[in-house]
Amino acid sequence: MTYVKWTFWTIVAVIVGAFLHYTLPQHDVVRVVNTYQERQDLGDWTRIFWASPEDQSSTLVNRDVQFISTVTADGKPVVFRNEDTGWGWPPYFKFDTANLQTEADDLKSSPENPKWAVVTHYGWRSEILSIFPNAVAIQPVESKDASVIPWFNIIFLTLFGMLVLTIRALWIQFRRRSIDPMMEEVADRIEDVTDRF
Repeated sequence: MTYVKWTFWTIVAVIVGAFLHYTLPQHDVVRVVNTYQERQDLGDWTRIFWASPEDQSSTLVNRDVQFISTVTADGKPVVFRNEDTGWGWPPYFKFDTANLQTEADDLKSSPENPKWAVVTHYGWRSEILSIFPNAVAIQPVESKDASVIPWFNIIFLTLFGMLVLTIRALWIQFRRRSIDPMMEEVADRIEDVTDRF
């Protein structure tokens, strides 16, 4: 029974961890090499990784999506999609796709004369599934060695951890005060009944 319990909680922890890793903001120091717009097919199950469309386009199987092509300091290519999140999930309330695309256009540079920028994004990149992280903001930085302290993630995860520990403590207290005495009483009654026979 212990293995089942630990397996269950491990699966829950992995699912919650993956959800938080996908949803919480991440920061990459990159050099913008290109921006473009491309028609994407959204008819398969990977649609869940794209921004929710407006009401009038929710039935479309494809739509134009803006992309920002970048390169990291070690030469690794990273492609971001640039879509509004609107009022949906995740709650970034991003409505400035056109402005972000313009800012990215302004930061284009060559390897000989690089301009570095921090792209704030959420999501994952998978070539197999054709999914891209969604850029939320872009800011120029002085060098490729710039570092960003993820204050929002630190505060959110601290509060989330405190909430989990509080719920756990309340559950343990409830179990000790209510469930355990009731189970002991049931066990005593069963023992009394079996003693009679």
